[in-house]
Amino acid sequence: MPEDNLPLPAERELGEPETVEKGVLETVLAPVKGFGLTFGQMFKKVNTEQYPEQKKVTAPRFHGRHVLNRHPDGLEKCVGCELCAWACPADAIYVEGGDNTESRRFSPGERYGETYQINYARCIFCGLCIEACPTRSLTMSNEFELASDSRQILIYTKEELMAPLLPGMEAPPHPMRLGDTDAYYTGSAS
Repeated sequence: MPEDNLPLPAERELGEPETVEKGVLETVLAPVKGFGLTFGQMFKKVNTEQYPEQKKVTAPRFHGRHVLNRHPDGLEKCVGCELCAWACPADAIYVEGGDNTESRRFSPGERYGETYQINYARCIFCGLCIEACPTRSLTMSNEFELASDSRQILIYTKEELMAPLLPGMEAPPHPMRLGDTDAYYTGSAS
């Protein structure tokens, strides 16, 4: 006998073979248990969504396609600070800032986003770019149909991301219309 006084397999008492038979019984019944679960699911009602014909309504705070917003007079809110590109963990955003002049003004600040691209082949829709934006220029819409078989189509440019001009808005470049105050940044336009 070994030093720790455990019986060898040949020295086991007669009561112990039940545990061996119990283990064999469990291995034999395991597939039957699995099939029972499968058969139980087969007779439940299937909930099928008719996707292309019936579009699913998304939650109000759904993270979909990005939108570059405008001020009420039509100027762009993006000031080309590139913070959204720095915050993106997937490196899906490319921003190149340009300088505003008095004759060509695209945003109320000194700069504007001259080149703006989002690569939806890389975007993970985490929303960190939205949190990083100091002017609330970048938001996410409820649009979720972005699939394509071309990688080039999945790179959205500034023109595709800009919010449409609403009635009363003027397409930039144009001078500031809300006044020289901080109404552009506080949202309290008069």
